[in-house]
Amino acid sequence: MNNLSNLEPKEVFKWFYEINQHPRSSGNEKEISDFLVDFAKERNLEVYQDEILNVIIKKPGTPGYENSETVIIQGHMDMVCVKTDDSCHNFDIDPIEMIVDGDILRANKTTLGGDDGIAVAYGLAILDADDIPHPPIELLVTTNEETGMDGAMALTSEHLTGTRLLNLDTEEEGCFLVSCSGGSNIDSIFEVERESTRSKAYELVVSGLKGGHSGAEIHMQRGNSIKLAARILHSIKKDIVLASIDGGIKHNAVPSFTKAVFTCDNYAELKDSVEKLIDDIKEEYRVEEPGLNISIQDSNTTETYTKDLSSRLINFLMVLPDGVQYMSKDIDGLVQTSLNNAIIGEKDGKLVLVTSVRSASTSSLREILNRIASLCEAFGANSKEYASYPAWQYEAESKLRDISVETYEELFGKAPEISSIHAGLECGLLKGILPDTEMISFGPDIKDAHTPLEHMSISSVERMWKFTKKLLENLK
Repeated sequence: MNNLSNLEPKEVFKWFYEINQHPRSSGNEKEISDFLVDFAKERNLEVYQDEILNVIIKKPGTPGYENSETVIIQGHMDMVCVKTDDSCHNFDIDPIEMIVDGDILRANKTTLGGDDGIAVAYGLAILDADDIPHPPIELLVTTNEETGMDGAMALTSEHLTGTRLLNLDTEEEGCFLVSCSGGSNIDSIFEVERESTRSKAYELVVSGLKGGHSGAEIHMQRGNSIKLAARILHSIKKDIVLASIDGGIKHNAVPSFTKAVFTCDNYAELKDSVEKLIDDIKEEYRVEEPGLNISIQDSNTTETYTKDLSSRLINFLMVLPDGVQYMSKDIDGLVQTSLNNAIIGEKDGKLVLVTSVRSASTSSLREILNRIASLCEAFGANSKEYASYPAWQYEAESKLRDISVETYEELFGKAPEISSIHAGLECGLLKGILPDTEMISFGPDIKDAHTPLEHMSISSVERMWKFTKKLLENLK
């Protein structure tokens, strides 16, 4: 186990090490899935592996717990595979090289895979132990969580009987998640109509924004490069014709870069007013976006969109809502509903804007999707919804939550934070097939997930291991 062999809890880090010896990028989980099946068979445990490689392993309750309610321990086996530019790591064949740095466990220039390998390690350690009192256990390990929750979407209740579910995919110790947002993507689709031009061309670039996760960081009100570009273009829309606009790279990330090419025969007359608007925008965002850069340079093009399409598109982008729409009435400071205009560009002869909508309220989610669809209709575009996933709605009463809070207070002498997340968790999908199952999500401290800086607190892993064991003991 190299430098992990002396880490506590040994039984957890043993399995975390083993997990990280196998490739497990989203969509490449066959080897790690088969490893879990072999683990179960070697211990004569009941195991089920479905067609998309989800794994369910069952273990009877220990003496005195045989008739207790079954507990589902749940996490996902895949990880986000990102490395630094100078790393030679091959995620398809190379084990994750882990480094102990004081209380920190990190990887060598790659993501660590603590998200969500640590959940799998906890689960295997429980199944492997003979000295942990626990109710009947169903370890559920899903695939492809990071790129669409495909594993959870494909599950049925056929092999799951648990009435209490512990999701171990929270990355802040002492924070218990009890709900999450649902969401859907919607494309706004404009038919591309072009015409030739001899007018002078210019390139508008909005860059230097922080971006960030469109769920977890949407409340920070960071700049959206697509919306800022639209704001500038709208100020001179009567005098310009768009030739192209491209921005954003991921549906779940606030776009930090957008480029638009337009033509204008009298830009010299507009330049002062445009530069004044740019200065005003930079002043508005000076606290949250000190790196914001907006430039307009000479460019060239022989074609533009038609004047009608250019005008409709700019007006549409200008009035389209963005960011936080409603705050939660149940949990102070929590965003209930938001949208992120994430990606814009041409595809297959059409100009497509991808918008990601999130909400803890199904009706509120539908309102925003309908609002975008109505705007599309008004501005001569089509709309298409896809990649929907349900919310995990807050339950006012939960015995599992109460026992979890009491257990945490018993161990650590303080109350945990009860919170929600404005992003998707597999609990939302699992609640759909297990409507009578109580759920809670927790885990140890993991920072900078999905980046090569990802790291996990060793002492936090130990504390949450003690908590998990004690919670199972208290769920008699």
